[in-house]
Amino acid sequence: MTLLKAATDVRENAHAPYSNFKVGAAVRAVSGKIYVGCNVENVAYPEGTCAEAGAIAAMVAAGETELIEALVIADSPMPVSPCGGCRQKLAEFGAGNVVVTMTTLAQNSAEMTLAELLPGAFTAEHMEGQ
Repeated sequence: MTLLKAATDVRENAHAPYSNFKVGAAVRAVSGKIYVGCNVENVAYPEGTCAEAGAIAAMVAAGETELIEALVIADSPMPVSPCGGCRQKLAEFGAGNVVVTMTTLAQNSAEMTLAELLPGAFTAEHMEGQ
């Protein structure tokens, strides 16, 4: 299965009754296994979770802590990029050269590395000496 297929399929499971903006995400771990997530809204905004966070949580729950590729898909006119919090979450588990594909249901796509998405990311190196 490809990241695109996995993210497209899981997007259908999104719980988005308030925004009607369904998002699917898939990450490929260093093992090659694909983990998926979808956005889950909550009437008590902002208590929902993003698709990328769900995919990362599934990866970590399975015992993996390194991702090598990510893809996000939504039904939007232009590729949807991860929010700031998800950029930081992706950077926690992926190197700066990891490619993030942002795409739409109409296959309008863009690619950026994590370093491009989050220049100056806060990393574990900032915590050294604590």
